[in-house]
Amino acid sequence: MKVYTKTGDKGTTALFGGTRVPKHHIRIDSYGTVDELNSFIGLIRDQQIDNQSKNTLITVQNKLFTVGAVLATDPQKVLLKNGKERLNIPKISQADINLLETEIDSMEESLPQMTHFILPGGHTTVSHCHVARTVCRRAERLATALYEIEPFQEETLQYLNRLSDYLFVLARKLSKDLQADEVQWIPDKLD
Repeated sequence: MKVYTKTGDKGTTALFGGTRVPKHHIRIDSYGTVDELNSFIGLIRDQQIDNQSKNTLITVQNKLFTVGAVLATDPQKVLLKNGKERLNIPKISQADINLLETEIDSMEESLPQMTHFILPGGHTTVSHCHVARTVCRRAERLATALYEIEPFQEETLQYLNRLSDYLFVLARKLSKDLQADEVQWIPDKLD
């Protein structure tokens, strides 16, 4: 199978189910941003971090392919007339969301309580986490906009929301592990 098919040369692409849409369609932007997020998570995983975090990130990367599949599926093509699913695509489960919550809770046990917003940075690895977190938030914004137009599995939105929280806490954990300073945002005082 060739990488290039030439079917998108006129600015359209196919969704799961065969429907063709413009490449600037919100659905394409939505799962394209999830793909971007997955690449940034790979960058975090390639850093010198603990094995538990690496393994969780591998799981997350796999689940992001599931999120992408959900977002890339034409909702009109999912069900047959008898109500059965025509396309056998994976789904995000409550267990997937629970895993992120468990990881967040575990990391937070060893972190100092937050009293201020934290400026992103302090170490390259931590900065990669913050970039991934912000890309995740953008993916979530796009997915929620798409959801308003063409609803899909609600757990997909919950997963993206929880994942951004996970990436924030992972950044804090890695700051601690790498002995990087967490710089607090202290707003200027009004005169």
